[in-house]
Amino acid sequence: MRYLHTMVRVHDLDAALDFYGAKLGLVEVRRIENEGGRFTLVFLSAPDDLERAQRDQAPLVELTYNWDPETYGGGRNFGHLAYAVDDIYAACQRLAEGGVVINRPPRDGRMAFVRSPDGISIELLQKGAALPPAEPWASMPNTGVW
Repeated sequence: MRYLHTMVRVHDLDAALDFYGAKLGLVEVRRIENEGGRFTLVFLSAPDDLERAQRDQAPLVELTYNWDPETYGGGRNFGHLAYAVDDIYAACQRLAEGGVVINRPPRDGRMAFVRSPDGISIELLQKGAALPPAEPWASMPNTGVW
């Protein structure tokens, strides 16, 4: 057995791609447009997994956009996606500058949480050892839920 992907339904594909791609930094690996089924699938990879994702089609996040409006609930009960980052402070700064709320700031230099436009929690973890505590993160309070 091997891990392939996690599927996340999205309401607005452009907003989701802006978040996962432009802001979070994932890379589109492939896209499927199914006119008969009236949906679009976009498969994304973390940059450090790109070569493997292109070769093995894993590990990936699959964004599923259904063309006909639907209501999705329970994003919180999904849990979260987790990504290791080279510099958690730089990653959070880039997201914040892109208008993303840092729900759980990286006060410990190790872990932070944000949410996608569809309410999916994303955990960011510092690669290797935690960074030394730094402002403004060290004194920043939690915002909302993750």
